[in-house]
Amino acid sequence: MKQNKKVLIITYYWPPSGGAGVQRWLKFAKYLPEFGIEPIILTVDSENASYPQIDTSLENDISSDLKVFKTKSFEPLNLLSGLFGKKSVPYGGFTNVNKKSFLQTILRFVRGNFFIPDARIGWNKFAYKKAKEIISEYNIDTVITTSPPHSTQLIGLKLKKNLNVNWIADFRDPWTDIYYYKDLLHTNFVKGIDKKKERQVLEKADKIITNCESNKTLLENKLSDTNNNKFHVITNGFDEDDFITEIKNPKEFIITYSGTISENYKPETFLIVLSDVKKKFPDIEFKLRMVGNVSQDIKALIEKHNLIEIYEAVGYVQHSKLIEYLVSSTILFYIFPKTDNDKGIAGKLFEYLAARKTIIGIGPKDGDSAKIMEECEAGKMFEREEEINLKEYFEMLVKSWEVKRNLNLNSKDYLKYSRKNLTQSLEEFI
Repeated sequence: MKQNKKVLIITYYWPPSGGAGVQRWLKFAKYLPEFGIEPIILTVDSENASYPQIDTSLENDISSDLKVFKTKSFEPLNLLSGLFGKKSVPYGGFTNVNKKSFLQTILRFVRGNFFIPDARIGWNKFAYKKAKEIISEYNIDTVITTSPPHSTQLIGLKLKKNLNVNWIADFRDPWTDIYYYKDLLHTNFVKGIDKKKERQVLEKADKIITNCESNKTLLENKLSDTNNNKFHVITNGFDEDDFITEIKNPKEFIITYSGTISENYKPETFLIVLSDVKKKFPDIEFKLRMVGNVSQDIKALIEKHNLIEIYEAVGYVQHSKLIEYLVSSTILFYIFPKTDNDKGIAGKLFEYLAARKTIIGIGPKDGDSAKIMEECEAGKMFEREEEINLKEYFEMLVKSWEVKRNLNLNSKDYLKYSRKNLTQSLEEFI
């Protein structure tokens, strides 16, 4: 009987950590054995980790057969949290940052300039030592590192240099081009060091995976002699097992947003339109539900546009509960941060598709998100300047809902983004 190929996956984020970043390799690990590959996980011990969110429900996806190795770590964020309080330490897209706070400004400067490339670098020496042991014990020749935190890629870089493993670097987000990079207050000297480390990873990795075409192009352009066979796209997706819950049609017109949202997202066009539509349809009970971390700047905008009475702040919830909120919505709101590199895809989009609810999106109409929404007949994307077109579309949806009482989607094209289908692409790639 043919033995499965063993692959070592090095990931900082793993259950009980919550958040979208955990799910990419948790789901790959769930389905890889069906395609003849045995994943072995190396992660940080949760007792030492500095996780922004906790979601124990994700542990249900960890097979009892899956080998998971955990190591201790030195975590400066935990130290800073102990000294100044967790709310003072910037995290999760900097939704909790008050830029007028002198203490938070100092902490952002410390984080950006004393921990390069990030504050999880203290895990690396423990992870590298354990990775060598696992590689030797299980005769592994392929290692996958996934980031952020991008310090994890430096573990792969060292393993490649010293053991000459086949190294695949997976980028879930950009490194020096992430939308909140400027908020880290790097000095020019530190920026140079960070970019050098990023380039070393891109040059030395045997293959590089990104989660969308725009991120692939972004990283390719950092190398002068791009090897076209080196960069590949495997998107995020949804797990059909998570969506066996019944799709519900609420009596209210519920607009749901999930995930982080901060001032970088610049959602004011949408809030202006929602306020106008609410006034035009006074007999309809609207609700703006935000599930996740919402910055004070966004809350202030909601209040400014007289939407506070329909605003429901849910906060961070476990993934299973998030799915319930998505499938019990009327429509879903999607927005990508406003940056110079804003044509990517947030992982939430694929779960929005699986929830089978119409999506209103804010972001580049020529970006990856817009293309997938169009491909799956899932709604419409609008630029921030398209206030009139957005309002017309929103009003059309409300009028349609008044008649049908649901705006559920019918196209099956979204199924290509199931985690199982994507894992098959990964298996072929490995």
